[in-house]
Amino acid sequence: MAARWIDPPTTAVHIQRRLQAWIHHTPYRKRYKFIPLSQISPDFQHAVIAAEDTRFYQHHGFDWHAIQLAAQEDMEGGRTRGGSTITQQLIKNLFFGTGRSFLRKGAEATLAPVAELVLGKQRILELYLNVVEWGPAIYGAEAACRYYGRTSARNICLQQSARLAAILPAPLKRRPERMNSYSAVILRRMRQMGW
Repeated sequence: MAARWIDPPTTAVHIQRRLQAWIHHTPYRKRYKFIPLSQISPDFQHAVIAAEDTRFYQHHGFDWHAIQLAAQEDMEGGRTRGGSTITQQLIKNLFFGTGRSFLRKGAEATLAPVAELVLGKQRILELYLNVVEWGPAIYGAEAACRYYGRTSARNICLQQSARLAAILPAPLKRRPERMNSYSAVILRRMRQMGW
């Protein structure tokens, strides 16, 4: 995997969004700046892990416990979050875009353990934080912090970190300033995780 050493200049999601803008004749100004993990606040890193994958450091690409909980919540009609790990979401962002299919899930199932083995947790987290979509044409931690918080990813505060992490499940619909309830949940999870 070249992603072990090379920072991706673009992803499948970036290309998908550019094509959608072109098809719909809407403006598109991509905001994307890849930065090292060391330049991303630990509070921000922890908030994203608490929001997206609380067992990130315990699993090897799949969190079977989270998948089971998501399936149970789905059957009960009250699903609050998915079962995908940060590793799976990274693979989806890099290679497949936002579409849903059994084929994509099968490819994720094959690639997630490989990514864990080849890249390691820190590089997976670094890649994810840098390529994930945070809003219309806003990709990566630095672009998100600059756009929403008028600060750098290095200097973002704890509260802003939780609010930004709270928009990740639906970054095209959610805005950090409206995330009071979910950001409080993220902050509580961070405390429970020792952060």
